[in-house]
Amino acid sequence: MVLTPAALILLLGAWGIRRQDAIWRDEAVTYDMAHRALADLWPTLQHVDVVHGLYYALMHLWFAAFDASLGGALGAVAGLRLPSVAAMTAAAAGVALLGHRLVGRRAGLFAGVAFALVPVVQQYAQEGRSYAMVCALVVWATYALVSATADPCRRRWCTYAALMLCACLLHEFAALALPAHGAAVVVARLPRRVRRAWTLAAAAVLAALAPLAVFSTRQASQLGWLMWPDPVQLLTFAVLAVVGAGCARVRVRSRGPIGLRALGLPLLLLPTLFLFFLSYAEPAYVDRYVLYYVAGFALLAGAALARLLRPAGEQGQTRARRLWWTAVPALVVVALLPVDVHLRSPESRVDDVAAIGRTVREMAAPGDGLLFLPARRRIWLAPQPHAFRGLTDLALAKSPVDSRTLYGTERSGDTIRDRILATRRIIVAGDPDGQPADLTDQEIAKRTTLRHAFEVCASAEVHGARITRYARPGACRTGRGTAP
Repeated sequence: MVLTPAALILLLGAWGIRRQDAIWRDEAVTYDMAHRALADLWPTLQHVDVVHGLYYALMHLWFAAFDASLGGALGAVAGLRLPSVAAMTAAAAGVALLGHRLVGRRAGLFAGVAFALVPVVQQYAQEGRSYAMVCALVVWATYALVSATADPCRRRWCTYAALMLCACLLHEFAALALPAHGAAVVVARLPRRVRRAWTLAAAAVLAALAPLAVFSTRQASQLGWLMWPDPVQLLTFAVLAVVGAGCARVRVRSRGPIGLRALGLPLLLLPTLFLFFLSYAEPAYVDRYVLYYVAGFALLAGAALARLLRPAGEQGQTRARRLWWTAVPALVVVALLPVDVHLRSPESRVDDVAAIGRTVREMAAPGDGLLFLPARRRIWLAPQPHAFRGLTDLALAKSPVDSRTLYGTERSGDTIRDRILATRRIIVAGDPDGQPADLTDQEIAKRTTLRHAFEVCASAEVHGARITRYARPGACRTGRGTAP
Protein backbone atom coordinates (compact mmCIF):
# COMPACT_ATOMS: atom_id res chain seq x y z
CA MET A 1 0.00 0.00 0.00
CA VAL A 2 2.78 2.46 0.86
CA LEU A 3 5.71 1.05 -1.09
CA THR A 4 3.90 1.01 -4.44
CA PRO A 5 3.06 4.77 -4.55
CA ALA A 6 6.45 5.65 -3.05
CA ALA A 7 8.31 3.51 -5.57
CA LEU A 8 6.22 4.94 -8.41
CA ILE A 9 6.97 8.59 -7.65
CA LEU A 10 10.61 7.71 -6.95
CA LEU A 11 10.80 6.14 -10.42
CA LEU A 12 9.00 9.06 -12.05
CA GLY A 13 11.23 11.49 -10.19
CA ALA A 14 14.40 9.74 -11.32
CA TRP A 15 13.16 9.54 -14.94
CA GLY A 16 14.91 12.37 -16.80
CA ILE A 17 15.91 14.13 -13.58
CA ARG A 18 18.82 15.95 -15.26
CA ARG A 19 16.56 17.32 -18.02
CA GLN A 20 19.52 17.58 -20.42
CA ASP A 21 21.33 19.51 -17.65
CA ALA A 22 18.90 22.41 -18.08
CA ILE A 23 18.31 24.68 -15.08
CA TRP A 24 15.74 27.44 -15.01
CA ARG A 25 16.14 30.78 -13.28
CA ASP A 26 14.50 29.88 -9.94
CA GLU A 27 16.68 26.80 -9.64
CA ALA A 28 19.68 28.98 -10.48
CA VAL A 29 18.76 31.11 -7.45
CA THR A 30 18.65 27.99 -5.27
CA TYR A 31 22.03 26.85 -6.57
CA ASP A 32 23.57 30.26 -5.96
CA MET A 33 22.18 30.75 -2.46
CA ALA A 34 22.93 27.18 -1.37
CA HIS A 35 26.57 27.58 -2.37
CA ARG A 36 27.09 30.81 -0.44
CA ALA A 37 28.73 30.63 2.96
CA LEU A 38 26.27 30.65 5.84
CA ALA A 39 27.92 33.88 7.03
CA ASP A 40 26.90 35.48 3.71
CA LEU A 41 23.45 33.90 3.57
CA TRP A 42 21.86 35.64 6.56
CA PRO A 43 22.82 39.19 5.49
CA THR A 44 21.40 38.40 2.03
CA LEU A 45 18.11 37.18 3.50
CA GLN A 46 17.71 40.49 5.28
CA HIS A 47 17.42 42.08 1.85
CA VAL A 48 15.73 39.42 -0.28
CA ASP A 49 14.11 35.95 -0.27
CA VAL A 50 13.75 35.62 3.49
CA VAL A 51 10.70 33.38 2.90
CA HIS A 52 13.06 30.76 1.45
CA GLY A 53 15.78 31.19 4.06
CA LEU A 54 15.29 27.86 5.84
CA TYR A 55 15.24 26.01 2.52
CA TYR A 56 18.47 27.66 1.38
CA ALA A 57 20.15 26.74 4.66
CA LEU A 58 19.05 23.12 4.32
CA MET A 59 20.25 23.02 0.72
CA HIS A 60 23.58 24.49 1.81
CA LEU A 61 24.04 21.58 4.21
CA TRP A 62 22.87 19.13 1.55
CA PHE A 63 25.35 20.37 -1.04
CA ALA A 64 28.16 20.28 1.52
CA ALA A 65 27.53 16.55 1.88
CA PHE A 66 26.52 15.86 -1.73
CA ASP A 67 29.46 17.60 -3.39
CA ALA A 68 31.87 15.68 -1.18
CA SER A 69 30.34 12.28 -1.89
CA LEU A 70 28.11 11.97 -4.96
CA GLY A 71 28.68 15.24 -6.79
CA GLY A 72 31.17 13.84 -9.27
CA ALA A 73 29.04 10.80 -10.14
CA LEU A 74 25.60 12.40 -10.39
CA GLY A 75 26.33 16.02 -11.24
CA ALA A 76 25.14 19.30 -9.76
CA VAL A 77 21.80 19.30 -11.58
CA ALA A 78 20.78 15.94 -10.14
CA GLY A 79 21.98 17.04 -6.72
CA LEU A 80 19.83 20.14 -6.94
CA ARG A 81 16.68 18.06 -7.50
CA LEU A 82 17.25 14.91 -5.45
CA PRO A 83 15.87 16.46 -2.21
CA SER A 84 12.62 17.27 -4.02
CA VAL A 85 12.36 13.70 -5.34
CA ALA A 86 12.85 12.36 -1.81
CA ALA A 87 10.30 14.82 -0.40
CA MET A 88 7.66 13.94 -2.96
CA THR A 89 8.28 10.25 -2.29
CA ALA A 90 7.56 10.91 1.38
CA ALA A 91 4.45 12.88 0.38
CA ALA A 92 3.11 9.96 -1.70
CA ALA A 93 3.69 7.60 1.22
CA GLY A 94 1.86 10.01 3.52
CA VAL A 95 -1.11 10.26 1.15
CA ALA A 96 -1.32 6.46 1.02
CA LEU A 97 -1.28 6.21 4.82
CA LEU A 98 -3.93 8.93 5.05
CA GLY A 99 -6.18 7.07 2.64
CA HIS A 100 -5.68 3.89 4.64
CA ARG A 101 -6.47 5.63 7.91
CA LEU A 102 -9.56 7.40 6.57
CA VAL A 103 -11.11 4.64 4.46
CA GLY A 104 -9.07 1.48 4.04
CA ARG A 105 -6.09 -0.26 2.54
CA ARG A 106 -7.16 -0.19 -1.12
CA ALA A 107 -8.21 3.46 -0.82
CA GLY A 108 -4.73 4.27 0.47
CA LEU A 109 -3.08 2.44 -2.40
CA PHE A 110 -5.17 4.17 -5.04
CA ALA A 111 -4.77 7.56 -3.35
CA GLY A 112 -0.98 7.25 -3.34
CA VAL A 113 -0.88 6.16 -6.98
CA ALA A 114 -3.27 8.93 -8.04
CA PHE A 115 -1.10 11.48 -6.25
CA ALA A 116 2.04 10.22 -8.01
CA LEU A 117 0.42 10.33 -11.46
CA VAL A 118 -0.74 13.96 -11.30
CA PRO A 119 1.60 15.87 -13.68
CA VAL A 120 2.06 18.87 -11.39
CA VAL A 121 3.37 16.52 -8.68
CA GLN A 122 5.93 15.09 -11.08
CA GLN A 123 6.89 18.61 -12.15
CA TYR A 124 7.81 19.79 -8.68
CA ALA A 125 9.36 16.46 -7.76
CA GLN A 126 12.04 17.43 -10.28
CA GLU A 127 12.56 21.03 -9.30
CA GLY A 128 15.23 22.47 -7.04
CA ARG A 129 12.83 24.55 -4.95
CA SER A 130 11.07 24.10 -1.61
CA TYR A 131 7.59 23.20 -2.83
CA ALA A 132 7.95 19.41 -2.70
CA MET A 133 9.24 19.63 0.88
CA VAL A 134 6.34 21.88 1.87
CA CYS A 135 3.87 19.48 0.26
CA ALA A 136 5.35 16.53 2.15
CA LEU A 137 5.28 18.35 5.48
CA VAL A 138 1.64 19.43 5.03
CA VAL A 139 0.64 15.87 4.09
CA TRP A 140 2.31 14.44 7.19
CA ALA A 141 0.89 17.23 9.33
CA THR A 142 -2.54 16.25 8.04
CA TYR A 143 -1.82 12.66 9.00
CA ALA A 144 -0.80 13.86 12.47
CA LEU A 145 -4.06 15.82 12.68
CA VAL A 146 -6.14 12.73 11.86
CA SER A 147 -4.18 10.72 14.44
CA ALA A 148 -4.63 13.42 17.09
CA THR A 149 -8.39 13.62 16.57
CA ALA A 150 -8.72 9.82 16.80
CA ASP A 151 -6.59 9.52 19.94
CA PRO A 152 -6.08 12.98 21.45
CA CYS A 153 -2.95 13.53 23.50
CA ARG A 154 -0.46 16.34 23.92
CA ARG A 155 2.31 14.52 22.02
CA ARG A 156 0.20 14.12 18.88
CA TRP A 157 -0.93 17.73 18.90
CA CYS A 158 2.65 18.89 19.38
CA THR A 159 3.70 16.73 16.44
CA TYR A 160 0.98 18.29 14.30
CA ALA A 161 1.99 21.82 15.30
CA ALA A 162 5.70 21.13 14.74
CA LEU A 163 5.14 19.71 11.23
CA MET A 164 2.89 22.61 10.24
CA LEU A 165 5.38 25.14 11.61
CA CYS A 166 8.22 23.56 9.63
CA ALA A 167 6.10 23.69 6.49
CA CYS A 168 5.26 27.36 7.10
CA LEU A 169 8.89 28.26 7.76
CA LEU A 170 9.84 26.67 4.44
CA HIS A 171 7.12 28.69 2.71
CA GLU A 172 4.61 30.98 4.40
CA PHE A 173 1.69 29.98 2.19
CA ALA A 174 1.70 26.56 3.84
CA ALA A 175 -0.36 28.38 6.48
CA LEU A 176 -3.28 28.22 4.04
CA ALA A 177 -3.60 24.55 4.94
CA LEU A 178 -4.74 25.60 8.41
CA PRO A 179 -8.20 26.79 7.25
CA ALA A 180 -8.64 23.44 5.48
CA HIS A 181 -7.73 21.57 8.66
CA GLY A 182 -10.01 23.82 10.69
CA ALA A 183 -12.90 23.22 8.31
CA ALA A 184 -12.36 19.45 8.62
CA VAL A 185 -12.45 19.69 12.42
CA VAL A 186 -15.65 21.73 12.35
CA VAL A 187 -17.47 19.72 9.69
CA ALA A 188 -16.63 16.46 11.47
CA ARG A 189 -18.37 17.80 14.60
CA LEU A 190 -15.60 16.67 16.87
CA PRO A 191 -15.81 17.10 20.65
CA ARG A 192 -15.23 20.55 22.01
CA ARG A 193 -11.94 19.62 23.65
CA VAL A 194 -10.60 18.41 20.28
CA ARG A 195 -11.65 21.63 18.58
CA ARG A 196 -10.01 23.61 21.36
CA ALA A 197 -6.79 21.58 21.04
CA TRP A 198 -6.66 22.22 17.28
CA THR A 199 -7.27 25.93 17.84
CA LEU A 200 -4.38 26.13 20.30
CA ALA A 201 -2.08 24.23 17.94
CA ALA A 202 -2.99 26.45 14.99
CA ALA A 203 -2.56 29.59 17.09
CA ALA A 204 0.88 28.41 18.20
CA VAL A 205 1.91 27.87 14.57
CA LEU A 206 0.71 31.31 13.52
CA ALA A 207 2.33 32.99 16.53
CA ALA A 208 5.69 31.35 15.77
CA LEU A 209 5.36 32.26 12.10
CA ALA A 210 4.37 35.87 12.75
CA PRO A 211 7.88 37.39 13.04
CA LEU A 212 8.92 35.91 9.70
CA ALA A 213 5.63 36.93 8.07
CA VAL A 214 5.95 40.51 9.30
CA PHE A 215 9.58 40.76 8.24
CA SER A 216 8.85 39.30 4.81
CA THR A 217 6.33 42.06 4.06
CA ARG A 218 9.33 44.35 3.58
CA GLN A 219 10.25 42.19 0.59
CA ALA A 220 6.78 42.09 -0.95
CA SER A 221 8.14 43.78 -4.09
CA GLN A 222 9.64 40.41 -5.04
CA LEU A 223 6.14 39.35 -6.12
CA GLY A 224 5.97 42.30 -8.49
CA TRP A 225 6.39 39.97 -11.47
CA LEU A 226 3.04 38.31 -10.70
CA MET A 227 0.08 39.50 -12.73
CA TRP A 228 -3.26 37.72 -13.17
CA PRO A 229 -3.21 33.97 -12.44
CA ASP A 230 -1.87 31.79 -15.23
CA PRO A 231 -4.79 30.27 -17.22
CA VAL A 232 -3.09 26.87 -17.50
CA GLN A 233 -2.62 26.70 -13.73
CA LEU A 234 -6.23 27.73 -13.16
CA LEU A 235 -7.41 25.09 -15.63
CA THR A 236 -5.36 22.42 -13.86
CA PHE A 237 -6.93 23.32 -10.54
CA ALA A 238 -10.41 23.51 -12.06
CA VAL A 239 -10.09 20.04 -13.59
CA LEU A 240 -8.83 18.49 -10.35
CA ALA A 241 -11.50 20.33 -8.34
CA VAL A 242 -14.34 19.12 -10.58
CA VAL A 243 -13.07 15.54 -10.70
CA GLY A 244 -12.40 15.57 -6.95
CA ALA A 245 -15.89 16.90 -6.22
CA GLY A 246 -17.32 14.17 -8.42
CA CYS A 247 -15.32 11.53 -6.56
CA ALA A 248 -16.61 12.92 -3.27
CA ARG A 249 -20.13 11.96 -4.35
CA VAL A 250 -19.16 8.28 -4.37
CA ARG A 251 -20.39 6.87 -1.08
CA VAL A 252 -17.61 5.45 1.06
CA ARG A 253 -17.48 4.52 4.72
CA SER A 254 -14.94 6.49 6.74
CA ARG A 255 -13.16 4.76 9.60
CA GLY A 256 -12.24 7.64 11.90
CA PRO A 257 -13.75 10.68 13.56
CA ILE A 258 -12.82 12.83 10.54
CA GLY A 259 -14.58 11.65 7.41
CA LEU A 260 -12.98 11.48 3.99
CA ARG A 261 -15.11 14.24 2.49
CA ALA A 262 -14.77 16.40 5.60
CA LEU A 263 -11.00 16.42 5.09
CA GLY A 264 -10.50 15.84 1.36
CA LEU A 265 -12.77 18.56 -0.02
CA PRO A 266 -11.45 21.43 2.18
CA LEU A 267 -7.85 20.40 1.50
CA LEU A 268 -8.55 20.31 -2.23
CA LEU A 269 -10.47 23.58 -2.46
CA LEU A 270 -9.77 26.02 0.37
CA PRO A 271 -5.99 26.74 0.05
CA THR A 272 -6.23 27.52 -3.66
CA LEU A 273 -9.44 29.54 -3.31
CA PHE A 274 -7.96 31.60 -0.45
CA LEU A 275 -4.85 32.30 -2.52
CA PHE A 276 -6.94 33.13 -5.59
CA PHE A 277 -9.09 35.67 -3.77
CA LEU A 278 -6.02 37.10 -2.05
CA SER A 279 -4.75 37.88 -5.54
CA TYR A 280 -7.52 40.41 -5.97
CA ALA A 281 -5.85 42.54 -3.30
CA GLU A 282 -2.23 41.67 -4.17
CA PRO A 283 -1.29 39.34 -7.04
CA ALA A 284 0.04 36.19 -5.38
CA TYR A 285 -1.51 33.20 -7.15
CA VAL A 286 0.93 30.53 -8.31
CA ASP A 287 -0.18 26.92 -8.07
CA ARG A 288 3.10 25.73 -6.55
CA TYR A 289 2.50 27.90 -3.48
CA VAL A 290 -0.39 25.58 -2.49
CA LEU A 291 0.79 22.40 -4.20
CA TYR A 292 -0.45 20.31 -1.29
CA TYR A 293 -4.03 20.77 -2.52
CA VAL A 294 -3.31 17.80 -4.83
CA ALA A 295 -3.28 15.57 -1.74
CA GLY A 296 -6.96 16.40 -1.19
CA PHE A 297 -7.74 15.39 -4.76
CA ALA A 298 -5.76 12.14 -4.43
CA LEU A 299 -7.60 11.13 -1.23
CA LEU A 300 -11.00 11.63 -2.84
CA ALA A 301 -9.99 9.92 -6.09
CA GLY A 302 -8.37 7.01 -4.27
CA ALA A 303 -11.45 6.32 -2.15
CA ALA A 304 -13.73 6.53 -5.20
CA LEU A 305 -11.53 4.15 -7.19
CA ALA A 306 -11.36 1.71 -4.28
CA ARG A 307 -15.14 1.70 -4.14
CA LEU A 308 -15.68 1.36 -7.87
CA LEU A 309 -12.94 -1.24 -8.40
CA ARG A 310 -13.90 -3.51 -5.52
CA PRO A 311 -13.53 -7.24 -6.26
CA ALA A 312 -16.10 -8.97 -8.46
CA GLY A 313 -19.12 -10.24 -6.64
CA GLU A 314 -18.78 -7.64 -3.86
CA GLN A 315 -22.15 -5.92 -3.62
CA GLY A 316 -23.17 -7.34 -6.98
CA GLN A 317 -20.52 -5.73 -9.16
CA THR A 318 -20.41 -7.29 -12.65
CA ARG A 319 -17.27 -8.31 -14.50
CA ALA A 320 -18.00 -5.87 -17.32
CA ARG A 321 -18.21 -2.96 -14.91
CA ARG A 322 -14.98 -4.03 -13.23
CA LEU A 323 -13.20 -4.17 -16.60
CA TRP A 324 -14.56 -0.72 -17.48
CA TRP A 325 -13.22 0.85 -14.32
CA THR A 326 -9.89 -0.90 -14.85
CA ALA A 327 -9.64 0.52 -18.37
CA VAL A 328 -10.31 4.10 -17.24
CA PRO A 329 -7.10 4.48 -15.17
CA ALA A 330 -5.11 2.87 -17.99
CA LEU A 331 -6.52 5.39 -20.46
CA VAL A 332 -5.66 8.22 -18.06
CA VAL A 333 -2.05 7.04 -17.85
CA VAL A 334 -1.78 6.84 -21.64
CA ALA A 335 -3.35 10.29 -22.03
CA LEU A 336 -0.89 11.82 -19.54
CA LEU A 337 2.18 10.27 -21.14
CA PRO A 338 2.82 13.18 -23.58
CA VAL A 339 2.56 15.64 -20.67
CA ASP A 340 4.97 13.56 -18.60
CA VAL A 341 7.48 13.40 -21.46
CA HIS A 342 7.22 17.18 -21.94
CA LEU A 343 7.95 17.77 -18.24
CA ARG A 344 11.34 16.09 -18.76
CA SER A 345 12.34 18.55 -21.49
CA PRO A 346 14.04 21.96 -21.02
CA GLU A 347 11.07 23.60 -22.75
CA SER A 348 8.81 22.72 -19.83
CA ARG A 349 10.30 25.55 -17.75
CA VAL A 350 10.43 29.31 -18.26
CA ASP A 351 14.01 29.37 -19.53
CA ASP A 352 17.12 27.23 -19.96
CA VAL A 353 20.19 28.65 -18.26
CA ALA A 354 22.49 26.02 -19.77
CA ALA A 355 21.38 26.86 -23.34
CA ILE A 356 21.84 30.56 -22.62
CA GLY A 357 25.41 29.93 -21.46
CA ARG A 358 26.23 27.86 -24.56
CA THR A 359 24.91 30.59 -26.84
CA VAL A 360 26.94 33.26 -25.06
CA ARG A 361 30.11 31.19 -25.49
CA GLU A 362 29.42 30.79 -29.21
CA MET A 363 28.79 34.48 -29.84
CA ALA A 364 31.33 36.14 -27.55
CA ALA A 365 35.03 36.79 -27.77
CA PRO A 366 37.41 37.48 -24.86
CA GLY A 367 37.33 41.13 -23.90
CA ASP A 368 33.77 41.76 -25.04
CA GLY A 369 31.48 43.75 -22.80
CA LEU A 370 28.48 42.08 -21.17
CA LEU A 371 25.08 43.45 -20.24
CA PHE A 372 22.05 41.80 -18.70
CA LEU A 373 18.66 43.21 -19.70
CA PRO A 374 17.12 43.45 -17.15
CA ALA A 375 19.65 43.21 -14.32
CA ARG A 376 17.83 40.34 -12.59
CA ARG A 377 18.81 38.09 -15.51
CA ARG A 378 22.33 38.14 -14.05
CA ILE A 379 21.14 35.05 -12.17
CA TRP A 380 21.83 33.17 -15.43
CA LEU A 381 25.51 33.53 -14.60
CA ALA A 382 25.34 31.98 -11.11
CA PRO A 383 25.39 28.23 -11.91
CA GLN A 384 27.77 28.54 -14.89
CA PRO A 385 30.24 31.42 -14.44
CA HIS A 386 32.62 29.69 -16.87
CA ALA A 387 30.23 30.47 -19.74
CA PHE A 388 30.76 34.21 -19.17
CA ARG A 389 34.49 34.07 -18.41
CA GLY A 390 36.54 36.71 -20.22
CA LEU A 391 33.58 39.12 -20.54
CA THR A 392 33.37 42.42 -18.67
CA ASP A 393 30.06 43.12 -16.93
CA LEU A 394 29.74 46.81 -17.78
CA ALA A 395 26.89 47.61 -15.39
CA LEU A 396 27.97 45.68 -12.31
CA ALA A 397 29.09 47.71 -9.31
CA LYS A 398 29.11 44.95 -6.65
CA SER A 399 28.74 41.22 -7.18
CA PRO A 400 25.71 39.41 -5.72
CA VAL A 401 27.81 37.96 -2.89
CA ASP A 402 29.54 41.25 -2.02
CA SER A 403 26.30 43.24 -2.17
CA ARG A 404 24.30 40.60 -0.25
CA THR A 405 21.71 40.46 -3.03
CA LEU A 406 20.50 37.97 -5.64
CA TYR A 407 21.56 39.91 -8.72
CA GLY A 408 24.26 42.34 -7.57
CA THR A 409 24.06 46.12 -7.59
CA GLU A 410 24.58 48.20 -10.69
CA ARG A 411 26.26 51.52 -11.39
CA SER A 412 24.33 54.70 -12.10
CA GLY A 413 22.72 55.16 -15.50
CA ASP A 414 25.28 57.80 -16.53
CA THR A 415 28.22 55.59 -15.57
CA ILE A 416 26.75 52.63 -17.45
CA ARG A 417 26.33 54.83 -20.53
CA ASP A 418 29.95 55.95 -20.38
CA ARG A 419 31.22 52.39 -19.96
CA ILE A 420 29.12 51.18 -22.88
CA LEU A 421 30.43 53.95 -25.13
CA ALA A 422 34.00 53.01 -24.20
CA THR A 423 33.47 49.41 -25.37
CA ARG A 424 33.69 48.22 -28.95
CA ARG A 425 31.65 45.01 -28.79
CA ILE A 426 28.99 43.98 -26.29
CA ILE A 427 27.09 40.76 -25.63
CA VAL A 428 23.58 41.39 -24.32
CA ALA A 429 21.74 38.59 -22.49
CA GLY A 430 18.15 39.66 -22.18
CA ASP A 431 14.51 38.66 -22.23
CA PRO A 432 12.96 37.42 -25.46
CA ASP A 433 10.90 39.77 -27.61
CA GLY A 434 7.57 40.89 -26.23
CA GLN A 435 8.51 41.09 -22.56
CA PRO A 436 7.82 44.34 -20.66
CA ALA A 437 10.86 46.58 -20.24
CA ASP A 438 12.04 47.81 -16.84
CA LEU A 439 11.97 51.59 -16.45
CA THR A 440 14.87 52.17 -14.06
CA ASP A 441 17.60 54.65 -15.00
CA GLN A 442 20.06 51.82 -15.52
CA GLU A 443 17.83 49.85 -17.88
CA ILE A 444 16.89 52.94 -19.86
CA ALA A 445 20.57 53.87 -20.19
CA LYS A 446 21.42 50.41 -21.49
CA ARG A 447 18.66 50.34 -24.10
CA THR A 448 19.04 53.89 -25.41
CA THR A 449 22.83 53.78 -25.67
CA LEU A 450 22.79 50.48 -27.53
CA ARG A 451 20.08 51.71 -29.87
CA HIS A 452 21.77 55.02 -30.75
CA ALA A 453 25.47 54.14 -30.71
CA PHE A 454 25.64 50.46 -31.72
CA GLU A 455 24.40 48.13 -34.41
CA VAL A 456 23.25 44.54 -34.13
CA CYS A 457 25.82 42.09 -35.48
CA ALA A 458 24.08 38.83 -34.58
CA SER A 459 21.14 37.72 -32.54
CA ALA A 460 19.88 34.32 -31.42
CA GLU A 461 16.77 33.43 -29.46
CA VAL A 462 17.08 30.50 -27.09
CA HIS A 463 14.43 29.18 -24.76
CA GLY A 464 13.46 32.07 -22.49
CA ALA A 465 16.12 34.54 -23.66
CA ARG A 466 17.60 36.46 -26.56
CA ILE A 467 21.38 36.76 -26.89
CA THR A 468 22.56 39.66 -29.08
CA ARG A 469 26.00 40.79 -30.13
CA TYR A 470 26.32 44.56 -30.61
CA ALA A 471 29.25 46.49 -32.05
CA ARG A 472 30.10 50.05 -32.91
CA PRO A 473 29.14 50.91 -36.51
CA GLY A 474 31.49 49.18 -38.92
CA ALA A 475 33.00 46.81 -36.32
CA CYS A 476 30.65 43.85 -36.82
CA ARG A 477 33.01 42.02 -39.18
CA THR A 478 35.98 42.05 -36.83
CA GLY A 479 36.59 39.58 -34.00
CA ARG A 480 35.42 36.03 -33.71
CA GLY A 481 32.00 34.79 -32.71
CA THR A 482 29.09 33.93 -34.97
CA ALA A 483 25.41 33.52 -34.43
CA PRO A 484 24.46 29.86 -33.99
